[in-house]
Amino acid sequence: VTHVHCRRKSRYPAAMSNLPTSSATSLLSTYVHLRDDRSAATIENTPAFWGELTGGQRPELDAGRLLLAMDFTEDWPTWEIHPAGDEIVLLLAGEADLVLDLDGREERRHLRSPGDFVVVPRGVWHTAKISSYSKMLFITPGEGTENRPVSR
Repeated sequence: VTHVHCRRKSRYPAAMSNLPTSSATSLLSTYVHLRDDRSAATIENTPAFWGELTGGQRPELDAGRLLLAMDFTEDWPTWEIHPAGDEIVLLLAGEADLVLDLDGREERRHLRSPGDFVVVPRGVWHTAKISSYSKMLFITPGEGTENRPVSR
């Protein structure tokens, strides 16, 4: 039996070898921009981020998707809408109800177990009701995102 060893070209750019390997980054503090060219860039989650995004001050994030995770202990204070595409909301921990505004009719989607997810269609206003604690992962189009207050 003869063994032939092939040396395959790495599918990772040379720059990958320069990345630190001793620590990981948390999606709770650093978002990832999944670009249309299949590359990824990290974005620090600053207090100003969402205002900049919804105010049109982050045009570099218009194409592609944002990958982020957030912890919640109370209901979202706003409704949001993503006119540029569907959003995926995945439950990582806890429980939550995602509320969709479908032509003026509220419809609840119950997220009860880690791994449960909802695909929020493009152009649908949505918010979340949190019973105690939840952690969710989002894959969302940033372009054109809008918010409006939840009336109590």
